[in-house]
Amino acid sequence: MNNYTKLLLPLFLTFDLAHASEQLILIVSDDFNKTHAVLTRYEKHKTGFKQVGSGTMVNIGRNGLAWGIGESAFLPKVDEPVKKEGDGRSPAGVFRISKAFGYAPAIKTKMPYIQADKKLICVDDSQSKDYNKIIDKDESDNPKSFEWMKRDDELYKIGLVVEHNSEAKRGAGSCIFFHIRKSEDAPTAGCSAMKEEDLNTIIRWLDPAKEPKVLQIPSSYCSEAETLYNGIICP
Repeated sequence: MNNYTKLLLPLFLTFDLAHASEQLILIVSDDFNKTHAVLTRYEKHKTGFKQVGSGTMVNIGRNGLAWGIGESAFLPKVDEPVKKEGDGRSPAGVFRISKAFGYAPAIKTKMPYIQADKKLICVDDSQSKDYNKIIDKDESDNPKSFEWMKRDDELYKIGLVVEHNSEAKRGAGSCIFFHIRKSEDAPTAGCSAMKEEDLNTIIRWLDPAKEPKVLQIPSSYCSEAETLYNGIICP
């Protein structure tokens, strides 16, 4: 394989994945170190992706973005950050949105739904066999570090699971969600947070049959993203 083919191969892989999704959430920050970003929703039509509704502001990691492990094959530069456990950065790349969760027994959504009870945890102990899993604490291997999915606040009242690091590579980051923001200016530990009404709109709109994904990038990768996903326009 020559060097030219090696360079283009990741782009071809991403192109195929782009065509597999009919719903796309685009999140764009000004650069890798910003803690705010703009979210827009897109749905695929015959002529390409078309925006649904208006854009909204979201809060991302307290240290910005870092390249995560998902379904994208962007070609990051050597000096750009790579997602690690506890780094306070949200993952950049393309990731499947797999399910919704929340405190209520049921919510209005087409997505698979998990009710968070007082035993449900997400494991962020990279040495645990349950790393990056949402699991009943009684069925876990007693991890040293985890977070409760039913919190004492409203941040996880409703949410979505972002499939970052699905193969649970040790230390590569875990427990990435869309959830309710703490306040207008409060960054996250690595998730993407927004107003409850905006998150509720997304949860009701998503359809698992349309293989929804999130594309989260700094603006420097907008031209590449717009090529891969015909019709999207970075804010």
